[in-house]
Amino acid sequence: MSVALKLQTRIQTALTDAISKAATGEGWTISDIPAVELEIPREKAHGDLATNVAMQLSRDVKLAPRRIAETIIRHLDVTGTFIERAEVAGPGFINLRLGNEWLYEVLRDIENQGAAYGYSTTAQEKKVMLEFVSANPVGPMNVVNARAAAVGDTLANIMQAAGYEVSREYYVNDAGRQAYLFGLSLLARYKELAGQEVEFPEDGYPAPYVKELARVLRQEVPDLLEKSLEEQEAFCKRWGTDRMVRQQQADLAAFGVNFDVWFRERDLHATRQLNKVIEFLQEADFLYEEDGAIWFASSRFGDDKDRVMVKSDGVPTYLTADVAYHWDKYRRGFDHLIDIWGPDHHGYIGRMHAAIQALGYPADSFEVIILQLVTLLRHGEKVRMSKRAGRFVSMTELLEEVGKDAARYFFLMRAPDSHLDFDLALAAEQSQENPVYYIQYAHARICSILRQAEEDAVYCPSAQEADLQLLQTEAEMDLIKKLAQLPEEILQAAERREPHHIARYCHELASSFHSFYTHCRVLGEDEALQGARLVLLKATRQVLQVALGILGVSTPERM
Repeated sequence: MSVALKLQTRIQTALTDAISKAATGEGWTISDIPAVELEIPREKAHGDLATNVAMQLSRDVKLAPRRIAETIIRHLDVTGTFIERAEVAGPGFINLRLGNEWLYEVLRDIENQGAAYGYSTTAQEKKVMLEFVSANPVGPMNVVNARAAAVGDTLANIMQAAGYEVSREYYVNDAGRQAYLFGLSLLARYKELAGQEVEFPEDGYPAPYVKELARVLRQEVPDLLEKSLEEQEAFCKRWGTDRMVRQQQADLAAFGVNFDVWFRERDLHATRQLNKVIEFLQEADFLYEEDGAIWFASSRFGDDKDRVMVKSDGVPTYLTADVAYHWDKYRRGFDHLIDIWGPDHHGYIGRMHAAIQALGYPADSFEVIILQLVTLLRHGEKVRMSKRAGRFVSMTELLEEVGKDAARYFFLMRAPDSHLDFDLALAAEQSQENPVYYIQYAHARICSILRQAEEDAVYCPSAQEADLQLLQTEAEMDLIKKLAQLPEEILQAAERREPHHIARYCHELASSFHSFYTHCRVLGEDEALQGARLVLLKATRQVLQVALGILGVSTPERM
């Protein structure tokens, strides 16, 4: 556990003990002492940490929160907490001001832990399946898929840093209607290239990439039309989706995203998993027949209405395949399932929660993150996208225009449930206005200073050797405090499923460094102070590498 988290735990314990002592001394009746939550105040004048625990106690104690806070402070033992002053603020907040000594321990902690700084084992026994992107295998990755990839991959990194055992999974929907229409579209283009006149399938995929794919298919399988029509259609569907999956894998790998499992829907059908889940739910008495169809009594589990599992023509619905797929996930040993879906699937959440419970798993073992759409802007105008018509910006084109680092960072700047306007011009710009450039430049500047120190044969002491107490300025303290926040930022981002917190943290850390650089000279100072500041620089570089690594963004040494 990091110095910062250990200190937070000590302070929380000290405050809890103070509440117990105050309750005994004052005769308070408290049914249950609430967990003491600490936060960093927005205003520096309010101290280093603050808690609203006094306001939480007011209902039980039946006193004004300010009076409760004053009493808690009187009973507070600050031994080993680095608390220099505790005071009451506003309606009853307890503000804490800490001494600097713990900050020097942070620098030693960063040096000792290196690339593991900020990582923890808090959730080490939780095995999580994170499914994301899962775009239909009917075309190249586009910018909407790219945002899902960046968010899902970064969330997986964050949760792993917090101690979760995470598996990344991509669900290949290669047995549904879209895959069928894609196969028919490919076959139609193949026949056109063979000189036949064909009627293009309604709702098919007329995009140019389908015709190019048909050219490849003609070269690889010149005798396709010698097969029966049924065989032609089945072959095109399988060959086409397989080829698209390989391209999607390559697109994602170039974006720095690699999945542990690519799960095929067709395997569910081949192994009769849909039939098995229907049999399971029937035996559990959660299915019934009506109007020739088989219905799932999902309303028993909070869904707004019951859902059809098998239509009157005997064909299973999409829901049946999804239920079978999630059942398979649990049977593979995962404790918790997280799906990242688009906004058009919001209404699907209730029925899946119902299915999870009907299968015998806790409702809270399954969660869905709804990812809002991306509006891509070029020269201030919206870029319209349509996969079927072939009018879309592919992930490959995006990376060619703005690069992997900018693309990943821009997708991560906003909360997943917030709509994102992606400014292509800003993302490609190499200036301080571009947030990812601003952050990477902080890392490159540190590397430049450290290179100069090495060239000048300047001695760089270790954190244990350096006289860190010489670091006293406001800019130095602010920078170290920001370094100290990373472990807590990672834990909160993991618990709240909010990767944008780490993106914001990186920008704040870069800002703190740039402020330090403006106010504090490093090389050429008194040798002891120079050594202490070099330790601070090395720690900042290390934390930038850890945080940007979690985002999947590189840390260039020269810019």
